[in-house]
Amino acid sequence: MKSKFKIKGLDCANCATELERTIQKLKEIESASISFMAERMEIEYDETKKEEIMQKVKKVIKKEEPDVSIEEI
Repeated sequence: MKSKFKIKGLDCANCATELERTIQKLKEIESASISFMAERMEIEYDETKKEEIMQKVKKVIKKEEPDVSIEEI
């Protein structure tokens, strides 16, 4: 399953790249991409574990970029 998110509060393209790499390292994530300019994030994962995966993604975001928020679109 693919989900798209509006991502707010990223300071730079390098921050987006680092966050993308960290999210991709989660074993439940099949793919992840973050566009700094479009303020968008797209992740692909097993839909049967959506709640668990989203909790992990949000935890990674808060650890790496505390001022960033995401909202599913």
